[in-house]
Amino acid sequence: MLSAEGVELFYGETQAIRHAEMLLRRGEIAAITGQSGSGKSSLLYCLAGVVPVADGEVRFQGRVLGRMDDQDLCALRREHFGFVFQYGELLPELTVDENAALPLRLLGHRKGPALAEAREVLGRLGLGKFGRRRPSQLSGGQCQRVAVARALVHKPTVVFADEPTGSLDSGNASAVLHEFLTLARSMGTAVVLVTHDRHVASRADSLYEMCDGVLVPRAREAV
Repeated sequence: MLSAEGVELFYGETQAIRHAEMLLRRGEIAAITGQSGSGKSSLLYCLAGVVPVADGEVRFQGRVLGRMDDQDLCALRREHFGFVFQYGELLPELTVDENAALPLRLLGHRKGPALAEAREVLGRLGLGKFGRRRPSQLSGGQCQRVAVARALVHKPTVVFADEPTGSLDSGNASAVLHEFLTLARSMGTAVVLVTHDRHVASRADSLYEMCDGVLVPRAREAV
């Protein structure tokens, strides 16, 4: 469904990714571990079509991302991809409901139905009563749950999660991760999860380790 085939990436003369090979199946949770600066986040954004590769191909449902123009790539990300970032990246001027509904609004859904769908997903994450609050009125764990709702509200094919629990304490991190992956699995949504936390990675179906730009598949027992 999503694949990297011989992907290479450079920042100037520095090679960030070296001939990466990866296959993601529908509904699969894949984790990429590695130290800071190993290239794992760079690979995530190559897979999402945000960063163009220097060599090799990224394919999504048979389409080569490098052969698509910017307009088609933007449409692909709006319709099929979701994103969760380390610090949530919520819009402070919007309410919780409005933040969670944003992908649906960008897809052209009317405000009322979009907010109703967002409230349903927020409810599944335990945030049903917080819809009219602003992000500044929530805890870090609650904000990250809103970010998860925003990533999943339009039922994407894939969610790309870059250190989604990295800014949380261990208790909140475990709870948010459990709710995130449970909801994604219930929707049949695949997840590419970048993390330096091996406990987080252990929740995935397939595991990879990035070291100096080289991606290596790992057995679950190795985590």
